[in-house]
Amino acid sequence: MTTSLPAFPATGEAPLDTCVRLREIAPVVEVEFPGGVPAYLALTHDAVREILAGDNRTFLRDPKHWPALHDGTIPEDWPLRAIVQGGHLSTKDGGDHRRLRGLVVKAFTPARVRMMEPRVQQIVDGLLDDVAAAGDGVDLVPAFTEALPMWVICELFGVPAEDRPKMRRWTAALLAHTTPPEEAFATQNALQAYLHELVERKLREPGDDLTSGLVQARDEGDRLTTEELVGVLWLMLVAGHETTVHLLGHAIVALAQNPDQLALAKAGDRWGDVVEETLRYRHSVMMTSFRFTAEDVTIAGVPIPKGQAVGVVYQASGIDPAEHGESADRFDITREQNGRIGFGHGPRYCIGASLARLEGRLALASLYRRMPDLALAIDPGEIPYSPSFFTVGPLSLPVTLGTVRP
Repeated sequence: MTTSLPAFPATGEAPLDTCVRLREIAPVVEVEFPGGVPAYLALTHDAVREILAGDNRTFLRDPKHWPALHDGTIPEDWPLRAIVQGGHLSTKDGGDHRRLRGLVVKAFTPARVRMMEPRVQQIVDGLLDDVAAAGDGVDLVPAFTEALPMWVICELFGVPAEDRPKMRRWTAALLAHTTPPEEAFATQNALQAYLHELVERKLREPGDDLTSGLVQARDEGDRLTTEELVGVLWLMLVAGHETTVHLLGHAIVALAQNPDQLALAKAGDRWGDVVEETLRYRHSVMMTSFRFTAEDVTIAGVPIPKGQAVGVVYQASGIDPAEHGESADRFDITREQNGRIGFGHGPRYCIGASLARLEGRLALASLYRRMPDLALAIDPGEIPYSPSFFTVGPLSLPVTLGTVRP
């Protein structure tokens, strides 16, 4: 199928640049996704917030609410089906969503996350020891920004160390819009099979991890099926590390490009503010997976018919001058933080927000304390970014270390 709508992503243009250009047309714009599939993009702060507030009511996540996906309009081999029909927690609505979320959210309360701080700090310190040993030219992406969130989330859910590299590869393949259809479906099948195997392993050999706890909840009658359990694990393991990987990468690039802000962060120990401003300035999530209109709706003055797919664009909304003023595209850790939606809004507010904030604060504080002269060894314009319009971040960050402190 083909349409006459503007293409997203546009050839030869970064997805964020495309969204900023489209935002000049309207707060919500219908575009053509790869494969000629039409859907809407919400591009302003107000439009995004309005949609998030309508979750589980006017906007649903179960793909059964997108008729084009089932009536032959969208091809069976459309590669984004692997994400849209993933059968994970984010595709559940209403009571099912609240029930499943309730089983997981207890593990991510601020108090529980604070208890994890010594272990997260220990992992950070060990990784920075390895970075220091590698010396100038070390690539911070595999050595640090990928390794830390991957290690933390996999340890939390009891994924063995030897399985973590393939978990990272599967995530990257699933979220890349350049992945061929056959590879996308094969990757999704491999990940689902692995998670079923992990559940069975934790049933036989339970441990002190969240997967074992969820298996126990299922077996004690909390109305959690094996498929639902696998769906929860899918989202927590994929989204639970991927977004923090890119949060750290974006922060390091922004601080390298804004030395005055780095100086402020060092002087005032303002690493929490760096995390919050990075979420606004260059959010890890370019666009969420689709929501579907449960009825005819009007968002920010734009009518959207029932049964349409809508993507919420966090990156574009974060630099919306209508919300953040003329300096919206400037990285400024002193900026007022009222009204932020970096971790969402409404019933689908990010379960792992406290953990992401903790990881980001500890990682950045420790990195710049131990390596205060850290500098990019590559021009920022030459940094490669992930080929995805779901999550976007640096794929490589070679650095020079300068002085290394113990």
